[in-house]
Amino acid sequence: MFKNVIVRKPSKSLSNGITSNPQYGQPIYENALLQHDSYIEALKTCGVEVQVLNGAEEYPDSCFVEDVAVCTRSFAMVTSPGAATRKGEEKEMIEVLKGYYENLEYIKAPGTLEGGDVMMVGDHYYIGLSDRTNQEGAQQLIDALMKYDMQGSVIEMKEMLHLKTGLAYLEDNVLLVAGEFIEHPAFSDYKKIVIPEDESYAANCIRVNDYVLVPTGYPKTQEAIEAAGLKVINVDTSEYKKVDGGLSCLSLRF
Repeated sequence: MFKNVIVRKPSKSLSNGITSNPQYGQPIYENALLQHDSYIEALKTCGVEVQVLNGAEEYPDSCFVEDVAVCTRSFAMVTSPGAATRKGEEKEMIEVLKGYYENLEYIKAPGTLEGGDVMMVGDHYYIGLSDRTNQEGAQQLIDALMKYDMQGSVIEMKEMLHLKTGLAYLEDNVLLVAGEFIEHPAFSDYKKIVIPEDESYAANCIRVNDYVLVPTGYPKTQEAIEAAGLKVINVDTSEYKKVDGGLSCLSLRF
């Protein structure tokens, strides 16, 4: 069960965020704010306490707080973002995390790690090797997990921006999968909900206690999740999609 969530308001500089999809256009700040408010309300419906941090104008992507920390049951790992324009964001989160955790660990250079590449399944953490997370960063996280009696394993990636771009663990051995992860041997033992290519963005869902937050506008994905017996809350993240962001990116959940 999650008890706490940390989010950060989008900044007006969000329009300068990193994107691999310029065809979607720049995010509209006012709409992004409204969507963020709706996201917070959806989280509260799931029964968590939400701490809302102010936007950080100097970091256009700073609303994507998931990337700057990995929150486990025993410690928080302060990451080292692999994107040059995001370096420094993680320092803004240290004092916030100290309000929740006695134990903080830190990714050290030359390691890089972003939380979007880390998927928690109980006490096991899958770590995707991407353009943002390297082998050294992944190994540092695995070493820290072992120190606290948890485990981690590395997933080779070829297509996705982040591991959780194409994966979402929905508890009870149910895994949402898209793209290169559909046939990936590391996930062969899970009960898979396969996301069709035309709804691949919706693979980035989040299970928060008794609900699954699903992006608005992906009916096949919603239907498949509901068919698995799970309750869905729709949240519009269309402004964040323009800068490669999704539901999991916008919060730290623990």
